[in-house]
Amino acid sequence: MKDTLRRAGQRFMVGFDGYLASSDVRRMIRDFGVASVILFKRNIDGPEQVAELVRELQSAARDAGHDLPLLVAVDQEGGRVARMREPWTLWPPLRAVGRVGTEEHARRMGAALAAELKACGIRYDFAPVVDVDTNPKNPVIGDRSFGDDPELVGRLGAAMIGGLQGEGVAACAKHFPGHGDTDVDSHLDLPAVEHSMSRLRDVELRPFVKAIAAEVASVMTAHVVVREMDDAVPATFSRRILTGLLRDEMRFAGMIVSDDLEMKAVAKHWRPAEAAVRAAHAGCDLLPVCASHDAQVEAVEAVVRALESDTIHFQEMEDSLGRIRRLKERYLLPYADPDPQEARLAAGAGERWALSREIADRAGLLV
Repeated sequence: MKDTLRRAGQRFMVGFDGYLASSDVRRMIRDFGVASVILFKRNIDGPEQVAELVRELQSAARDAGHDLPLLVAVDQEGGRVARMREPWTLWPPLRAVGRVGTEEHARRMGAALAAELKACGIRYDFAPVVDVDTNPKNPVIGDRSFGDDPELVGRLGAAMIGGLQGEGVAACAKHFPGHGDTDVDSHLDLPAVEHSMSRLRDVELRPFVKAIAAEVASVMTAHVVVREMDDAVPATFSRRILTGLLRDEMRFAGMIVSDDLEMKAVAKHWRPAEAAVRAAHAGCDLLPVCASHDAQVEAVEAVVRALESDTIHFQEMEDSLGRIRRLKERYLLPYADPDPQEARLAAGAGERWALSREIADRAGLLV
């Protein structure tokens, strides 16, 4: 039972409150085997503090007997979705990069993001957004996207992935199979996409094809019902979409991560226990539960029961753990704790601010 619990826990990523490692997150690492954490604005006060927090979290994992370092993640896209703000470089939204239109700028921005994150011990960035922004009424994507041209989005997304991963930070193409043409924010409720399969292949899926060709480390799912492929559940819960399309047809061999299972698109309709099991069965390798400690415990325990009852098959569990392990081995090893002084020196280095201003100026924006 204890081994099963700790193996199930490795499938989860958890969030927590505060600038220090809370008792709740320590418990998840120690007692439940959780091996990935996500940082939000509520955890971030400055470069030295973030580096010390990561060191504290990694120490807790070592004390708990983890054989690999924790995977520490953040949403650092640029624009309005940036958990780390000044003194770190403030980046324009990806729409500005799209207006500039050069792969070189996308690659350099990815590399600069990676340098600041890596100095703090963060080796996983939930970026870039490769949704195609085809709906002006979309309340959640908008300028987070490179633009409304799938070829442009794919080309610049692949370049940014190369910049991030070339500097040692795992990238994440999101939100599969496309959140661009929705008019509901999945943080608030469950959106739906009504397009035909031919339209989906021509627009929504094209940037993901390029991201996979660029060997993106991970793909994040969308809490969106894609009626043409599965009108019963959102993509995060759809085995037809995640295993059938992304894994088997599109040949993605990296890690599939769900969007936060506590977002209202999911939480309004499914308890944490059911959401975690559905996502795991559909093909998600890593399962973020980002806010509530009680929800995290409920979700991990539900996956344990699903394993014991063979609702989640043993071999599929092993395959998911293998994909998580390979990502960690590539981006975390050899491991050294971050140095707070180096984190401070890396934050907002002059050449990065210069690049940010160049992108903004060429796009006609102010940063």
